[in-house]
Amino acid sequence: MTDKKNYGFTTTILHGDRQKGIEHGSLHKPIHTSVAFGYADARQLASVFQGKEPGFRYGRQGNPTISALEEKVNKMEQGVGTICFATGMGAIGAVMQALLRAGDHVVSSSFLFGNTNSLWQTATSQGIGVSFVDATDVANVEAAITDSTRVVFVETIANPRTQIADLKRIGELCQKLGILYVVDNTMTTPYLFQPKAVGAGLVVNALTKSIGGHGNALGGSITDTGAYDWTRFPNIYENYKKAAPLQWGLAQIRAKALRDFGSSLAPDAAHHIAVGAETLALRMQRTTANALALAEMLEKDERVAAVYYPGLKSHPQHGISSELFRAHGSLLSFELKDGLDCFDFLNRLKLAIPASNLGDNRTLIIPVAHTIFYEMGAERRASMGIAESLIRVSVGIEDTDDLLDDFCTALEGC
Repeated sequence: MTDKKNYGFTTTILHGDRQKGIEHGSLHKPIHTSVAFGYADARQLASVFQGKEPGFRYGRQGNPTISALEEKVNKMEQGVGTICFATGMGAIGAVMQALLRAGDHVVSSSFLFGNTNSLWQTATSQGIGVSFVDATDVANVEAAITDSTRVVFVETIANPRTQIADLKRIGELCQKLGILYVVDNTMTTPYLFQPKAVGAGLVVNALTKSIGGHGNALGGSITDTGAYDWTRFPNIYENYKKAAPLQWGLAQIRAKALRDFGSSLAPDAAHHIAVGAETLALRMQRTTANALALAEMLEKDERVAAVYYPGLKSHPQHGISSELFRAHGSLLSFELKDGLDCFDFLNRLKLAIPASNLGDNRTLIIPVAHTIFYEMGAERRASMGIAESLIRVSVGIEDTDDLLDDFCTALEGC
């Protein structure tokens, strides 16, 4: 395999480790557990610390196993560099920790993962202004921007109601104004969509979800796509401007969010995620096909009040999803009609598992308002369009007929 040939998505990820050579002929990058790295020449150690040459300093800032995963994710997103973190929230938190200061302003989609919403609420208590807007229309984003706006943050497909941000036009707006555009790509993954195509400067992925895919390792990442001009960002410290401007953002994130804040990915978790990532495309093909079949079945059922899935023509952003994404994702949600108890329904399922993760090989299902969005309260849930009866489904790779039969039986016959 050679870098000179333009291989497909899966081939590139599957064989990427071997391009740099792996000790003892191993097909996988091994797990390096050392937290310290010695140098025969003390001058080389100093040179590595000063950023004059590549090398490993200390395990909190990375090691060979984590570096291999970073390269793998970077190839997926076609970036100029990637940094991995202990969790997806660690990656999102790095944006606030490393790049924002008191007095700065963020425009964020109001349709957010519950913990991300909580993070931005924390930011407001630390002197950072946050405006939540309906990002399905770029006009709402533009109206919220101020002179102190440093970041616009959106998710590709919102969890759990599946709203899709006006991704392309928001990217054009941010490029025109010189604002850093950050896109959480977790619900689409780099296989279905690469936010670089719409001008995102930074891309966040919760590696715990579909990229790892097996529910056995936590992890997150930030990829710099190279689309943002860091000379336009006022919060870069002078000591991170020694390299070319293309590297300023990642240099500050690695130092301020990884070194100082310590949200480091463990080597064994990096290994699990790297191996899981090899089959991302195959799994996404299956889960997205299953999700569409399930959504179409539920939409036809008289006991279901509403179904939210971008693959349905009834979805408000079906056109955007069809234009930008390879498929419509493996997340859907639905509401049962009044008088039907969501807990009784959940308890009748045999294959779908009541659990809070996403992107697992197994179908996972959860009553949203009573669990992951309970803490934010009824008023905030209502503002996000989250009904008290909303059920979220992360669709897995089960045989399609078995999955549909499970939901049909739980609805007590189709």
